[in-house]
Amino acid sequence: MMRSIYLVLDMENDLVAEDGPSGKGPLGQQVQGRGIIGRTKTAIAKARAAGLQIGYVRVGFSPDYRECPSTSGIFSGARQHGLFKLGTVGTEVHAELAPQPGDFDIVKHRVSPFYGTSLEPILRAHGIERIFCSGVSTVAVVQGTVRDAHDRDYVVTVLEDCCASGSIEDHDAAIRTLQRFCTFTTSDAVDFSA
Repeated sequence: MMRSIYLVLDMENDLVAEDGPSGKGPLGQQVQGRGIIGRTKTAIAKARAAGLQIGYVRVGFSPDYRECPSTSGIFSGARQHGLFKLGTVGTEVHAELAPQPGDFDIVKHRVSPFYGTSLEPILRAHGIERIFCSGVSTVAVVQGTVRDAHDRDYVVTVLEDCCASGSIEDHDAAIRTLQRFCTFTTSDAVDFSA
């Protein structure tokens, strides 16, 4: 049996909380409409029951945004809008998905959780060979995780029904482009012990 981890990607309040900055926008509508919080909660419980380690990936910047790239179309508005500021409620994992002692907290400053973070040392230290993952958004952190994990020779499985983007069209397009890099399952069908 391969040693596995479940990475919960960017399920933080600034992106997924109903009363957060994205809650009323397109991403929030997709997260709520697709039941992403509830399905992810179910998946986390199943992963814990199977003995998997859980890693929470969060995008976050220092209060002065020193790590935030002004040239990025994705992150350049963070400072202006006060988003992704570490130490605030916005960068905390959604309360229904709250981490437990022993879970990993991986803070990233870019799209990929592999770039400039503790993720790879954690995976190597624990002999991880397979990554299960899900989160928001499918077109950003999920794609980044899958591609970077693939190129580092990890076996990757995405829980498709625990992912969302700003539109179902974007989500579906992202899933289509990832088919050669990973396998897909759902929160109901996933077998974390395989």
